[in-house]
Amino acid sequence: MTTQEVANQLVKLCREGQFAKAQADLYSADVVSVEPKGAPNERVEGIAAVNKKGEEWDAMVQEVHSSEISDPLVAGDFFSISMISNVTFKGAPAPTQMEEICLYEVKNGKIVLEQFFYTQEPQMA
Repeated sequence: MTTQEVANQLVKLCREGQFAKAQADLYSADVVSVEPKGAPNERVEGIAAVNKKGEEWDAMVQEVHSSEISDPLVAGDFFSISMISNVTFKGAPAPTQMEEICLYEVKNGKIVLEQFFYTQEPQMA
């Protein structure tokens, strides 16, 4: 798949809430995932570690109230999307609005790097 095709499919699956399927179908076995400095799971390598990171995220979230994912912006082997989510974390008194830019690198039709840029909320630090 081309970078545009990978980007379009990732956006489609994420908009449907199928994050695990997106990882299974579109990610390289040796994918690297990078969060902002100091975040939990700041850097993980390999699809098993990325899957575990997703499971840990799911375990922290009580409810997703809304999620908005932009169309992808593609340049060469890279694409980015913005994600805006309103979620309630387990034990949190109120929902949190999260806004992030997600950057991806594609090689040989698979995502080899995902990197997230966002301002950390106190419960995320």
